[in-house]
Amino acid sequence: MPDIVLATLNARYAHAALGLRYLRANLGELHGRSVIREFVIGQKTEELVEKLLADQPRILGLGVYIWNVEQSARLVAQLKLVAPDIVVVLGGPEVSHEPELQPICLQADYVISGWGDLSFARLARQILSGEAPPEKLIQGEQPPLAALAMPYAEYTDEDVSRRYIYVEASRGCPFKCEFCLSALDKTAWPFALDPFLAELEQLYSRGVRQFKFVDRTFNLKIDVSLAILEFFLARIEAAPEDPPFVHFELIPDHLPERLKSAISRFPAGTLQFEMGIQTFDPEVQARISRRQKNHLAEDNLRWLRSHSKAHLHVDLIAGLPGENLASFAAGFDRLVALGPHEIQLGILKRLRGAPIARHTRDFDLRFAPDPPYQILTTNCLDFQTLQRVSRFARYWDLIANSGRFKQTLPWLLGASPFERFMAFADWLYASTGQTHALAHDRLVHLLQEFMRMQLAAPAEAELALIDDYRSAGGRSRLSFEAADVVLPPPRKRQSGSTPARQARHLAG
Repeated sequence: MPDIVLATLNARYAHAALGLRYLRANLGELHGRSVIREFVIGQKTEELVEKLLADQPRILGLGVYIWNVEQSARLVAQLKLVAPDIVVVLGGPEVSHEPELQPICLQADYVISGWGDLSFARLARQILSGEAPPEKLIQGEQPPLAALAMPYAEYTDEDVSRRYIYVEASRGCPFKCEFCLSALDKTAWPFALDPFLAELEQLYSRGVRQFKFVDRTFNLKIDVSLAILEFFLARIEAAPEDPPFVHFELIPDHLPERLKSAISRFPAGTLQFEMGIQTFDPEVQARISRRQKNHLAEDNLRWLRSHSKAHLHVDLIAGLPGENLASFAAGFDRLVALGPHEIQLGILKRLRGAPIARHTRDFDLRFAPDPPYQILTTNCLDFQTLQRVSRFARYWDLIANSGRFKQTLPWLLGASPFERFMAFADWLYASTGQTHALAHDRLVHLLQEFMRMQLAAPAEAELALIDDYRSAGGRSRLSFEAADVVLPPPRKRQSGSTPARQARHLAG
């Protein structure tokens, strides 16, 4: 039986916790006395406790995040009732700040704030040797990255075959955007390039084809970025029939020609960029300490859309201090005109420890008291308006980001994308009272009804909707189709490394 269990609750099974793997890789002589146990939020708490008790651990190290803190708190509370001798050690961003305010921290034996790679191992040795420290709150040590053992051998064969593989070429961030915990970092720290590429080679040789880089600023150091891109290009050229799919987060206003040259060589379905615009409003940008040259960001997005085959995922945030609905709508329309494949509309959240809290009084920021601490009202956006924007974001994900309505979307949006889609979102919610459990077939009929009744859309729009439905695999007879239409055969399931949603955007 292991003495140490490292556990967390992931948002989905396909996600694999990189943090747990760093902890286990750096346990040294305790490595063989430890195991990783990953669960998924929504599983019954009693079942999780039962599974943990089956290992009979002496120490439980639990990774706590904004998406799992509520269920993790229930887990720790139950575990402490039925097995009080198990030493519970918490870590992760959610408990690294304001631990004195959190019930889960009161229930636990120890809380490690910040970096836990080496600090957890040191604490585990003390506990197992009978020399547990008296202090409950432990400030994590930030060692040089060269002192860390790499975590990638901790990915199992099951991980390789069935889950996303997370990797990082650097930690930290040099920017100070106040809505983000990375604003607390002093800079970005790169891992040594050659050892990191050797780890990528090991993963690739094991069959990994989906890599998600968690670096905040992948294109900060262009020489390093190019070396990593060339690593993947070499493998694509060697085996184009079995390409990888690689995800990076880019600084939107930093795309020099050398990087463009490498990006342009990637074939469709192999490269995804996530880029945080967040807001186009210069005053809001300055207020939240976000340095961004908007004209360069726009130029780079246009270039990527026109000269690369990368899938582009771009973020906007609603509810930032001082931004009203008109400003947010203008930024949304400006981004739609640039044509990214997906626009992720986030609602501002108060991450524990993030500097955004300093604006609370001046802009009357009121956040929900429970995770994910979403903004409820500001002095520029009242509660009802933010609720509408939240539904807008949900429906946008279902319609636009899903890639299922590529031909229909231009008819729906017209020349005023935010205004038109907000009208649709308001109508859809009034008609259904739902933001979830809207099946594909039902969405198609609702879209057709809205465009016919509210927009007086021409017959071509209806034909585009039918074609989108069939292209996305729809096989039912739609109520507005001709009665003698021949239904298509079942659509073959997608194969390959490109995720389905990205593949839909890139098709055709």
